[in-house]
Amino acid sequence: MAEQRQDNKALEEAIATFRADKERDSYVKVMELMERSIVLVPAMPPKDLPAEMMEQMKAGKPVKLPKEARIVPCLLRKETGEQALPIFTSPEQIPPDKKSPMVVAMPFMGCVAMAMANQDKVAEIVVNPFTGIMVLNKSVLEVAEKRRKAAGQIKTVQLTKEQFQDLAHNRVVLSLLPKYLFENKEEGLKKLQQEEGDFLLHFYDEVYPEGQKASCRPDDFSLMTLNITDTIQLTRVDMPDEVAKKNLCYRVYAVWKRDTEELLYYTLEKTKDGNVIAKVTADGMHEVVEPAPENGAEIEAILGLVTPM
Repeated sequence: MAEQRQDNKALEEAIATFRADKERDSYVKVMELMERSIVLVPAMPPKDLPAEMMEQMKAGKPVKLPKEARIVPCLLRKETGEQALPIFTSPEQIPPDKKSPMVVAMPFMGCVAMAMANQDKVAEIVVNPFTGIMVLNKSVLEVAEKRRKAAGQIKTVQLTKEQFQDLAHNRVVLSLLPKYLFENKEEGLKKLQQEEGDFLLHFYDEVYPEGQKASCRPDDFSLMTLNITDTIQLTRVDMPDEVAKKNLCYRVYAVWKRDTEELLYYTLEKTKDGNVIAKVTADGMHEVVEPAPENGAEIEAILGLVTPM
């Protein structure tokens, strides 16, 4: 394979040309450039990253992940129920309101390998889905995969069932649920409080491919709502027991401040260094705030963050 490119201006111009005339020659040009390109893949942050690295990611700076870090890509669910792997040719192609917790720079052919190794979960690759979209369907990916294998460029990446379950859980509690609550605020909280586990499973259905369901049931989730003061309401969501045993988010605190109509979203997560309190902000950023209290005084700790002295 030729040397890989990180500057994708020529690729973006070729995509624009193809979208305008749909000629075979312009399509071939796109694929030739694509095969040599480094693209951006939305993903969930690997667990237990150093705080300094998380801060760099939050600031939009490039970071070099540890070799053992497991990359879990974010997927888009189509109206048909199928899922697609989104990739972007440059940061400018990602609208501010569509940003994921992190993006990973990967060779395009590595994305092909990942998609083809997980065909039960990924139906196609979509390039720049929110701007000048270009869809690479299964037949296109099959050709690219043959070329990749012929070049011996990249090892196949396969997500296990357990890894996909972890992906789904992280996608729900760190992205889909907070996004919904930030958008719908008090009305969204009321829906969560009324429907509880049935409501939460709708988000898992968005992540799982059509015909597949999450292993958890509605009554595996536990909700409790407390009106702490006249202006502060706190809703606690306990995740299924199978999640609590892993290094994942095992509890959520959604706080509604009536006087300012402000929603705050905190998570309790297990890490190799102990349990931590983290938060997800309205712009989708995830960051660790402080160690979780060992004496079980979680509510007091959350209130201390909500109403600092």
